[in-house]
Amino acid sequence: MSMSVGTKAVVTDVQVHKVRFEPVGIEMEVEEGETVLDAAFRQGISLMHGCKEGQCGSCKSKLVDGDIELLKYSTFALPDYESENGHVLLCRTHAYSDVRFELLNYDEDMLRRSIAVKAFRGCVAAITALTSDIRLLEIEIDKPMKFWAGQYVDLTIDDGRITRAFSMANAPGEGTRLSFIIKKYPNGAFSAQLDGGLGVGDVVMAKGPYGTCFRREERSGPMLLIGGGSGMSPLWSILADHIASGEQRPIRFFYGARTCADLFYLDELAAIGRQLTDFKFVPALSHATPEDHWDGETGFVHEVVARHLKQENLAGAIDAYACGPTPMIDAVLPVLQINGVEPDHIYFDKFTPAVR
Repeated sequence: MSMSVGTKAVVTDVQVHKVRFEPVGIEMEVEEGETVLDAAFRQGISLMHGCKEGQCGSCKSKLVDGDIELLKYSTFALPDYESENGHVLLCRTHAYSDVRFELLNYDEDMLRRSIAVKAFRGCVAAITALTSDIRLLEIEIDKPMKFWAGQYVDLTIDDGRITRAFSMANAPGEGTRLSFIIKKYPNGAFSAQLDGGLGVGDVVMAKGPYGTCFRREERSGPMLLIGGGSGMSPLWSILADHIASGEQRPIRFFYGARTCADLFYLDELAAIGRQLTDFKFVPALSHATPEDHWDGETGFVHEVVARHLKQENLAGAIDAYACGPTPMIDAVLPVLQINGVEPDHIYFDKFTPAVR
């Protein structure tokens, strides 16, 4: 690390501390100036995480001993009564001595399948409109990225000024093309660039992979895919990866939209239905209009999931993947648990609003 003092550059040694995670017994290093979660990403240790910005609480852990400092965070993610009891958010934690943490949530499968986070230089290959406010962004990166279906990257554009997290829509492979299904928001600093601001050939930096909502392999029980809006992106990757694996299991894909005009990939989903032995795509419209002539499911997606799970009574251990806006996830989780889906078989990705 170098610090500029007047015209002279002074090089200082970065302090490095040891971190130990109980009860898994994993040890790593953390440099002063980086968060514990970033240090884990750098060393390929995949801890539970979500937003990486102190907003969601996924990386909440307990400090056993050591000196730390917490950066600014949301008290929704870490209420005062928890921080007073030694709980921390690893994405907001700086270490100033050797430290020990107790992981409150961890997944042995995830730790075993960790991939070190790396930066990739890329450029825009194509931007396609899927609906009035959903775009398919395709980028070409300089070397293949290893990731698990359902994971995401941080994409940076505009000479480093705008960074946002987006889930890959393509299945993992050896190629250098990454695709993303992105919803446009009126004031979205990144998504507003998808209609004219960004062009083919423009530079995009990708950093990743991140995310814990990835496809678990070699399971025979039913798989539920539940999404809304750009939640289609990681679910599309998970579905494509499942098809490529040749594994067979019952799949129910629930997708919430407002009107018929907000649905896309219907032909592709019909083709997938003909290809898999036990697959159902169930779109649900929350604001169907008379012009839609809609005879499918209506209401919010969690209501539709509840109705189907009661009717179908699926046999076997269910894996559920839910991706989309926070209110959708918060409504879906209790529905899944009431219907007997084990909490450690529920994987979700909350699309929280950007805070930077």
